[in-house]
Amino acid sequence: MADPAECNIKVMCRFRPLNDSEVIRGDKYIAKFQGEDTVVIASKPYAFDHVFQSQTSQEQVYNDCAKKIVKDVLEGYNGTIFAYGQTSSGKTHTMEGKLHDPDGMGIIPRIVQDIFNYIYSMDENLEFHIKVSYFEIYLDKIRDLLDVSKTNLSVHEDKNRVPYVKGCTERFVCSPDEVMDTIDEGKSNRHVAVTNMNEHSSRSHSIFLINVKQENTQTEQKLSGKLYLVDLAGSEKVSKTGAEGAVLDEAKNINKSLSALGNVISALAENSTYVPYRDSKMTRILQDSLGGNCRTTIVICCSPSSYNESETKSTLLFGQRAKTIKNTVCVNVELTAEQWKKKYEKEKEKNKTLRNTIQWLENELSRWRNGETVPLEEQFDKEKANLEVFAVDKDIAIINDTPTPTIGVIGNFTDAERRKCEEEMAKVYKQLDDKVCITSYI
Repeated sequence: MADPAECNIKVMCRFRPLNDSEVIRGDKYIAKFQGEDTVVIASKPYAFDHVFQSQTSQEQVYNDCAKKIVKDVLEGYNGTIFAYGQTSSGKTHTMEGKLHDPDGMGIIPRIVQDIFNYIYSMDENLEFHIKVSYFEIYLDKIRDLLDVSKTNLSVHEDKNRVPYVKGCTERFVCSPDEVMDTIDEGKSNRHVAVTNMNEHSSRSHSIFLINVKQENTQTEQKLSGKLYLVDLAGSEKVSKTGAEGAVLDEAKNINKSLSALGNVISALAENSTYVPYRDSKMTRILQDSLGGNCRTTIVICCSPSSYNESETKSTLLFGQRAKTIKNTVCVNVELTAEQWKKKYEKEKEKNKTLRNTIQWLENELSRWRNGETVPLEEQFDKEKANLEVFAVDKDIAIINDTPTPTIGVIGNFTDAERRKCEEEMAKVYKQLDDKVCITSYI
């Protein structure tokens, strides 16, 4: 992987228009907008990366929210886009929209088109392999939407300790039509129900995963990127939705999992030492998207109705907390055999340089302990040692085709070796300082 870089989660806010029932009820339109990044509710301003007013087109939302992430994924980064908000606030409209309507389609179908448009225009030496998965989290169980016999899949970790859904169907796709057919198939298997607030209320969280792997056939360089597209079920007040029976049980599970998501967001925003990712399947799956190796955009969807003012405020506060979270992203690059060989040789050279540094320090310390005053020109030169290690690290960075890392005296062995070296050299420096002080006093 390339050197990591920090980036904040982006939070976009979208307000839908008043719906028919709200207009009939005489609800007031409570949202007031200041510029393109601030909305005011009850005299309180809420600022985000962008705020979309009710008349904003699907195309504009896509261009501002998702277009850049598509390029990032094709350049080897991981990405996540998810919609959050109360029930009937426009989440599914934002993520899916009218799947086969050029004007009405949402983020997911537009991403599908853009991915292939980019691929068709790229260097002919690049070979792409794209596979997709589609699953839902229903009553805190993971159901494969492309194989309905898989109703309780489990979350595991890969070699990099990144969570993934084990056993989920993966389909290789070669065109936008194949992807859209897969989405249509999965969508037909998703749990929905009728409530007082939504005729097509999602009763589950759905996740559409796109895996993109590419290889340069000339250089054999390989990159990979994952894109999670998440349509969360909406939070509900049972008194408003009129949920009962099975629909009530679904509402309880939806609210519970959204509460777990809120707890994760709060813990990350507060830089807590413990983040409760394992409190729900959803937060476990999205662990890398929230505080991990991923470029993440959250679209918070809001109702402008006075009837939903408390829920809208809650959604806005969620978005403000999420906006403070930093992810650490890097390119997912797989080195070629030749690059691995060069990197191994450079790491050996770096290892030797660092061991020579330790030996020099130990010899100098021994001379001080024996009462000898070590001449300045024979004392350890920290700056020179830094430059030697930096030069080797620069070569390693070039092999990785990444920016040169910022390093100190101690380079990277294994984590255990690095910690041991840091501890030993800290002791050596302290003993040297103590010896110099004693000699000066004498």
